Amino acid sequence: MSEDSLDIEFKEAVDRINSYTKPFPADLLLRLYAYYKKATNNYKSPKGNKPMITAFKTNALFQVKNVTPDEAKRIYIDLVNNYFLYGK
Repeated sequence: MSEDSLDIEFKEAVDRINSYTKPFPADLLLRLYAYYKKATNNYKSPKGNKPMITAFKTNALFQVKNVTPDEAKRIYIDLVNNYFLYGK
């Protein structure tokens, strides 16, 4: 898969998640969050007014620290595809 097609597929997966109106399971949201941040090279620390959620986000980011941005995109895409295929 070329880098361009990976980027297009990643953007489509992000758009699919953002346009879906029903709630997602919390564990899926954390994984999507971590892989999205890694895929987009966004290394800002999570912020929020709920310390427990911030801690979960920080832990999720720590778990993907050795993943490359392209791997993160592929995993994000797979998570989205699997959720819509099997998760409902």
